[in-house]
Amino acid sequence: MWLPLLVLVALIFLYRWHRQSQILENLTDKYVFITGCDSGFGNLLAKQLDKRGMKVLASCLTEKGAENLKKEASSRLQTVILDIADGQSVISAAKWVSSIVGNHGLWGLVNNAGFGFAFGPNMWTTREDFAKVLNINLVGLFDVTVNLLPLVIKARGRIVNVSSCGGRLPVVGGGYCPSKAGVESFSDTLRRELRDFGVKVSIIEPGAFRTGLGVTEPHLKNLERMWMNVPAQIKDCFGELYYHQYAQSLVTLIGNANPKIYHVTDCMEHAITAVHPWTRYSPGIDCKFYYLPVSYLPTVLSDYLLCLSSPKPAQAVM
Repeated sequence: MWLPLLVLVALIFLYRWHRQSQILENLTDKYVFITGCDSGFGNLLAKQLDKRGMKVLASCLTEKGAENLKKEASSRLQTVILDIADGQSVISAAKWVSSIVGNHGLWGLVNNAGFGFAFGPNMWTTREDFAKVLNINLVGLFDVTVNLLPLVIKARGRIVNVSSCGGRLPVVGGGYCPSKAGVESFSDTLRRELRDFGVKVSIIEPGAFRTGLGVTEPHLKNLERMWMNVPAQIKDCFGELYYHQYAQSLVTLIGNANPKIYHVTDCMEHAITAVHPWTRYSPGIDCKFYYLPVSYLPTVLSDYLLCLSSPKPAQAVM
């Protein structure tokens, strides 16, 4: 009874494996533009695609980041300074890309640049903190995409947007999770809009990985700054113990983050180079076996699980 079912399941997995293992030809003729290449995912992906012989156009926020990347890559790789939160910087970078790719168009756009140093309870977050995260992670991503879309359409290429498991299951206050949820929504509508143009849109939803955003000290300094600026009546509600316990949970989360960031960049590479890319990639054991499954649970259950290890405020109603 079970044998035919097992054979069917095996055949389905074999077919999926074969389909997903097909790689495009003539990769060396294709241009790819990647944002946020100073460090982390963008930096590693730029070097991976460069080794594949692709024509990588890497944007960095700083001159130092650009110089360091060029030292580790071939002469094919070119860099540009880009602040995705600055509209004029985005327009200038788009013109630079257009002048290089010409009639070839842009095969791949990887929206990787992001900001994540504003983790904390919503009541500790200022308007400026919230707006800064959204301006980089969502508005900046939108701006880069729209400015480069004509070149991607010309090449009938790929767009890869980096979201987060926090975009599917918000686990922390502040602007980070809302910004990534926005990336999910934008990517879904964009995928449907561009389908008839032959352009494919993929979303990367990593779990917790140790990148430039996964450095403990900046997170703790930012959390301390937020706490120091919290109004007195809000501080009384939470209490000093809550702050210290929250800081410790942040240290634990970052300390347990996966250092093998190639799990993420391999997904990005597949989305750019595969004949049949996935719509969504969810790298990380925590993402696959905790965050995504929990996101499908009834809200009462997911809330219970997420609150189990949360610190309790001083004025909590028991």
